[in-house]
Amino acid sequence: MQAFKKAVGECGLAALLSAAFSLFGAALFAVFVRAYAPSDTTIAVVDRLILAAGVFLFCLLLIHRGRALFKGAAAGVLSLAVTTLIFGCIGGFHFTALFLADLLLCAAFGGLGALLGVKIRKE
Repeated sequence: MQAFKKAVGECGLAALLSAAFSLFGAALFAVFVRAYAPSDTTIAVVDRLILAAGVFLFCLLLIHRGRALFKGAAAGVLSLAVTTLIFGCIGGFHFTALFLADLLLCAAFGGLGALLGVKIRKE
């Protein structure tokens, strides 16, 4: 039971910090969007890159060994859920066909970040 609590704590912390990173990154990018008015495609790609970078980075730093791939994927999915909830409260919910792709992207980057973090730390 103790290991489960630790795994939930790792996933939750990684997801919350990743969501905060995404919110901060999107806010900084919004200043750029306001100044230069890039295309909608550019905005969508940069938003997904910010989200994926946050998931990868915080899973790399915070997920430890013991089913790291699954914990990283769970943290990525949870991060997407929290980020979607936060952005939904700010600007309204907009679910598109790309939501499933975002879900897979976050799960993949979270799992890869966690595996790489375990490998780097040699746990």
